[in-house]
Amino acid sequence: MFIILFETAAYTTVTPGPQEGFLEFYVLGPNETPSNYYPNNSSFIPAGTNLSWYVGVRNQMGTLQFVDVRVKLGNATINPPNDTTGDPSPAPLVLDFKHFVLDNGTWEIPFLWQVLNFTTSGGGHSPILQLRIGNSTYYVQNTPICTSPSSCTFRFIFELWTWNVDLNGFQIGWWNGDQHRIAWLQLWFSLTPGAH
Repeated sequence: MFIILFETAAYTTVTPGPQEGFLEFYVLGPNETPSNYYPNNSSFIPAGTNLSWYVGVRNQMGTLQFVDVRVKLGNATINPPNDTTGDPSPAPLVLDFKHFVLDNGTWEIPFLWQVLNFTTSGGGHSPILQLRIGNSTYYVQNTPICTSPSSCTFRFIFELWTWNVDLNGFQIGWWNGDQHRIAWLQLWFSLTPGAH
């Protein structure tokens, strides 16, 4: 009896339990490092300034994953995704990138961007009208406005969505058993009057 208990205890100790699958989500600067995201380390961006980031997804789920990276444009007052409820941000969607990522695989997206055009209203609040991302121009619908006439602070919100076979569609984050996980990132930048 003692030998059976000892073998059971030894087996339980040395046999790893089931691993929780997860996805890694990151944004790197122009040298593919977590630094130097902005020219001269200043997040005050004149219109027409080219910026280069890399958005990445690493798959540790144990299976092939169909992912969707959604890029949204927010300001200081628009809510980010809610980690507690698992709700996405209501910020306007600018574009998204879809890709199959192999298990233990990594997918990196070059995110080259610039603000092409923004306007200043009589009160000094400046919505962004046009963005260039990669080689495409995006006209931002329902663009957020600045909350202060002295400085216009915006943010790109990057959300990671995955394909849910049961829903036959994309969902924000992923499910691990009965646990819903979400991953999102944001990078802030400012436009100042006279910068365009």
